[in-house]
Amino acid sequence: MTNTENNLSFEELCERIDYLSSFLLESRTDTLNRALDMRTEYITVMTENMFHAQNASAIVRHCEAFGVQNIHTVEELCPFLPTLNIALGTDKWIDINRHATTADAIKSLRAQGYRIIATTPHHKSCTPETFDVKKGKFALVFGTEKTGVSEEIMAEADEFLQIPMCGMVDSLNVSASAAILIYMLSQRMRLECDNWQLSEEVRARILYDWYRFAVRDSEALLERKYGSK
Repeated sequence: MTNTENNLSFEELCERIDYLSSFLLESRTDTLNRALDMRTEYITVMTENMFHAQNASAIVRHCEAFGVQNIHTVEELCPFLPTLNIALGTDKWIDINRHATTADAIKSLRAQGYRIIATTPHHKSCTPETFDVKKGKFALVFGTEKTGVSEEIMAEADEFLQIPMCGMVDSLNVSASAAILIYMLSQRMRLECDNWQLSEEVRARILYDWYRFAVRDSEALLERKYGSK
């Protein structure tokens, strides 16, 4: 998704949102606003060097489907490249924040107040049922397809999260694990937490970006109306 201009005030954003809404059907604006009502930054997802495009694409779809607005990607070894036929355009509705190293990603997340939660079957700690969602914002970290999260993440993690297995296998595909954890924890968050929804300003900035994407020739319309600011 294209980030909105950072120099616009909240009042300017609201004015432009109102202007762009006039070019959309009411049913379309209702759909976008309903989706935004369920969006959150309380949960975020971090991936480390995900080299399978199908897994990257699936995680993007999971985040969009369950209302997680931000993904943080570490691309030290390979780029995070969702494929269009799997992501199906869902990357247009969320924010992908790219980092050169794991250390950069951790620093950024901690600065925003996130707990670093390593998802791993090899460290017996919390499960989706016992994890404390009310303790504060958290970042679910998913590692590479073969080796899981890095030793750096294991050393820096605030907590560990596992999905208990009942069969012979001890782990799931990373995209399957992501789907289970994002769904279960986002559901618990909405039921148990009071502060999971977006602030008015964050909501306005996201909605402005969404309207710009949804309205044909929106940039030309905005420039004609407001100039090049």
